[in-house]
Amino acid sequence: MDLFLSIVIPARNEEENIKETIENLIPYINTEETEIIVINDHSVDRTEEIVLKLCEKYKFLKIVRNEKSPGFANALKTGFENAKGKFVLPVMADGCDSPQTIKDMIKKAKDGYDLICGSRYTKEGKKIGGPKIQSFFSRFVGISLYYLIKIPTKDCPNAFKMYRREILNSLKLKSNGFSISMEACLKFYFSGYKICEVPTVWYGRKKGKSKFKLSKTLPYIKLYIWAILKKWKFL
Repeated sequence: MDLFLSIVIPARNEEENIKETIENLIPYINTEETEIIVINDHSVDRTEEIVLKLCEKYKFLKIVRNEKSPGFANALKTGFENAKGKFVLPVMADGCDSPQTIKDMIKKAKDGYDLICGSRYTKEGKKIGGPKIQSFFSRFVGISLYYLIKIPTKDCPNAFKMYRREILNSLKLKSNGFSISMEACLKFYFSGYKICEVPTVWYGRKKGKSKFKLSKTLPYIKLYIWAILKKWKFL
């Protein structure tokens, strides 16, 4: 059977979360047509050891090392390069994403959408916990872009999105950090592909240290300005 979905989990030093994150996905996927790929992003803890043990139990699970320089974007790109599914879904290793949302995403994918965005800022969506400045920034960027450029999602910055793999791999993504998710979303939009959103709930990290830094918002700001200028024909 051809694979419909590849779930890509970038993981760097996530020994406290990775087992729970993987096993929480299982009730919401068809394991006959789904693969889960964990990308070990230069971890120095037991992340790889834990996943390798789980691979013995779950045949749909595999682990791949990010041989590029460490970082979220390169880990994701490694996952995309190794994915076999018709669609690709990044999931955060810290368990912040709601696996319940996957069924709604799959339904929209089968309805013909090319990009299905998990949205924390639409009706029935929520963002629970996490740094307040991060919440304010992502909400402002997502909702304002919805109104300013008419992109059909209020949560463009969110990494929890299901992409049609063939299209995703055709894009020349330049971002080096977490903003790669926003870049991909904007490039799908400006290329004219079919986009929708489904509500999702995001939870702040319960175990381990948050990787959010205020300095990481600059690439989002650059993409934000680029999108507005492009929409209004200044680029």
